[in-house]
Amino acid sequence: MPVKNIVRTAPAQRHYKEISYESQAASWLVSDGWEVFLPMIDHDMKTDLLVADKHNFYRIQVKSLDTNQEDIIVENKWGDADLDYIIYFSRRSPWGYLARPFQQKRKRLNSKDHIRFHQDRKPFLKAFERI
Repeated sequence: MPVKNIVRTAPAQRHYKEISYESQAASWLVSDGWEVFLPMIDHDMKTDLLVADKHNFYRIQVKSLDTNQEDIIVENKWGDADLDYIIYFSRRSPWGYLARPFQQKRKRLNSKDHIRFHQDRKPFLKAFERI
């Protein structure tokens, strides 16, 4: 059985965890037939995933939240970047939210215009179709 022999710093571990959520979303979208592109660098562009169908491209930012409370206030971390969707994953509970980017500085995560999903492929894709 493989043994992991590396100990990561706390900042590195947070980065790895965040990337794992980006990979999870990408995997679910690929399984549904979307073309998924991963930017080599997203500095200032705020694009974690670029997804496409035959004619359209969509820029997506993925965020993970260290909470199990759905009524928390989330911050606009993308400024005025030209994004299409934000995907939020809870690190402590098996849910997430899909949202359109908002312009205000803060917004409640479980706002009526955000779509909740269970952290599993089928519920995620069903929510993605609704957004």
